[in-house]
Amino acid sequence: MSFKEMPLMPDEKGNVLFYPHIPKNSLTSLRNVLSGRWIGQGPLVDKFEKKFSKMFTCDSSCVATGAGTDALHISYILTGLKAGDEVIAPVFTCTATNIPLLYMGVKIKFADIDPLTMNISVDSVKKLITPKTKAVICMHYAGLPCNMDELKKITSKNKIPIIEDAAHALGAMYDNKPIGSISEFTSFSFQAVKHITTGDGGMLCVKNKKLLKKAQRIRWFGIDREGKHKGIWENDIIEVGYKYQMTDISASIGLEALKSFKNILNHRKKLFEVYLSELSKNKNVICVNDDDKRKKHSAWLFTILLEKKDYLQKKLRENKIETNQVHFRNDKYSIFRKFARNYKFPNMDFIENKYLVLPLHSKVSISNVKYICRLINKFI
Repeated sequence: MSFKEMPLMPDEKGNVLFYPHIPKNSLTSLRNVLSGRWIGQGPLVDKFEKKFSKMFTCDSSCVATGAGTDALHISYILTGLKAGDEVIAPVFTCTATNIPLLYMGVKIKFADIDPLTMNISVDSVKKLITPKTKAVICMHYAGLPCNMDELKKITSKNKIPIIEDAAHALGAMYDNKPIGSISEFTSFSFQAVKHITTGDGGMLCVKNKKLLKKAQRIRWFGIDREGKHKGIWENDIIEVGYKYQMTDISASIGLEALKSFKNILNHRKKLFEVYLSELSKNKNVICVNDDDKRKKHSAWLFTILLEKKDYLQKKLRENKIETNQVHFRNDKYSIFRKFARNYKFPNMDFIENKYLVLPLHSKVSISNVKYICRLINKFI
């Protein structure tokens, strides 16, 4: 069996790559919701949005959704993207970043990555911008913020909006500002193994409050829910909407998770620092990170680069440690291939078979991390 065919490791067998964090009080909250009137989108969704906004966005308005992909799609609609428009997006990201663009018939121009941070390359974006560019999308890989000042310098000259995919970056900071408060649109994910989870879910942060009502309508079939609940049952639908809302069931879990978020983030950061300290001494391993003082990592993933990636993955699995690559370059998927025919991605090519993600979550202890590092330093 090759390592590419390696199945998921049973969680009772060792250090798994991912594990969801569910706060203890979630069961009590769920019981309360399930015994009440609102299990769909109700008052707890509103409460979750307000608390999230206060914690992470400074002054942005928040719209809770059924998934991070839903939040991204709404942000693309609010930006005014339409069929035939050109958008610059990272070639390396979760496919959820780019798939909604296909819904809309948008032409994707893939940008290469920075080989040391795995974030979108500013130089690549510079080369790709044309008068036809309608937006630049960046994804903060692993929880490390992109070079936002540099991206803004390029886009502001051309009055091009930046859309942030912050699925990895809950709790990250850039220049003392929380990710979620910088660009016009920022999307977060509460998928099962993110910093916090709602089972599945997302959040769209919108700086322009004039767009909030439109975002809320798009989330629910184009219907004005406030008008409907006030008794206006025949209110007009003026735009196409979707079934992208979050439920009170999900929001109840999210509210409990927000209470313990600081502890979750601090634990992850401690594990990240131990990895960094133990592996930075190894000349055959590069830790994906950035010393830029403007950036504060949210420690969702810890990624290393090395020549003997396949060998190390095999040896770690033999020692009951699960690793993987998590995300892959999008240009290799059939649905995106036509957008990459005339472009080259030298940095992505260089690291494509060199990166590996190590276990980092609430079930992993500092002693676990030290053990993993000892094995890596032994084998590599």
